[in-house]
Amino acid sequence: MWIPTDSIRNNNNMASHGLDYDGCNFFRQRLVLSTLSGKRVRIKNIRSKDDNPGLRDFEASFIRLLDKVTNGSRIEINQTGTVLFYQPGLLYGGSVEHECNTQRSIGYYLEALLMLAPFMKTSLKATLKGVTNDHIDPTVDVLKSTALPLMKQFGIDGEGFDLKVVKRGMAPGGGGEVVFICPTRRTMRPVQLTDPGKIKRIRGVAYSVRVSPQMANRLVDTARGVLNKFIPDIYIYTDHMKGANSGKSPGFGLTLVAETMNGSFLSAEMSSTPQGQGDPMLPEDLGKNCAQMLLEEVYRGGCVDSSNQSLALLLMTLGQQDVSKVLLGPLSPHTIEFLRHIRDFFQIMFKIQVQKPSEDERKGGDKVLMTCVGVGYSNINKTLK
Repeated sequence: MWIPTDSIRNNNNMASHGLDYDGCNFFRQRLVLSTLSGKRVRIKNIRSKDDNPGLRDFEASFIRLLDKVTNGSRIEINQTGTVLFYQPGLLYGGSVEHECNTQRSIGYYLEALLMLAPFMKTSLKATLKGVTNDHIDPTVDVLKSTALPLMKQFGIDGEGFDLKVVKRGMAPGGGGEVVFICPTRRTMRPVQLTDPGKIKRIRGVAYSVRVSPQMANRLVDTARGVLNKFIPDIYIYTDHMKGANSGKSPGFGLTLVAETMNGSFLSAEMSSTPQGQGDPMLPEDLGKNCAQMLLEEVYRGGCVDSSNQSLALLLMTLGQQDVSKVLLGPLSPHTIEFLRHIRDFFQIMFKIQVQKPSEDERKGGDKVLMTCVGVGYSNINKTLK
């Protein structure tokens, strides 16, 4: 239910039972955790000192998506858009279509859906339209090859668990389409992911739309030139979409994923500069930079790559009342704030142990072993058969 109000001062007595936050940072984290924990949240001073105050279009679009996948949510926004009150409803799921705002890519919306989908009443089938690949958010390709295998480790699996790119759409025009299907689960499985193992192979996709198909081949050649020095088993396939499936803007990009002996996935990605926004980039430079970013990610290491750290920590938090351990590379600022929010919403604290590799092991940089006991979160919507 969407209720714009003149002011939310009258709701202070309602909001007092929930959590209060200031500013627009970590907006998605707060709303996702609020939805899962059932706690109300009020966010004030959203860009209040900005020339253009209040919520941005992509944030309003994200709230609309939350409204579509829940039942009975109460959302109130003041006239300037600088105060948001959110009382979460029940996660419903079902078949959802959403036109994502092109200021951010589909990955921005999809990251939140990955966290919410397993706990819905009915299996989620979400059709999201907009920008599939940009240089700000994780692309759909990376989420498909890293986040889905990670969720399977926690027992989220089953028929139809999939993420398909139907059409590609590059920034700024968009025009892409993605279908995400996720079954529901009653509980999460505790995990012990403490040894990633050595890298055994590298897979990737070089995509191009509304430019010469040769661009993708140039990306592959350059990336292989860097990575072949380290490992022979490399396969990067090219994906050139034409016509109606190629979106509204030209562009190209590369996604690389390194798989370890123990089934961990580390990823890196880059896409070309959006049309009309800054200097154009050569495919050779992009391929080389992306390959070096993958090597950097391998050096950071851990069982989960840096783009999926918060997803792993959330699933550990929501696991059964048992110990879960996950070895991560250095924590990103996004993850550090996510840990603070988990403490606010679920009262869960992680034990953090820094592990320094010995010099003769050649195991990259410092790692962090995260340990917690799950809250025993159970999907109240899921009826027993």
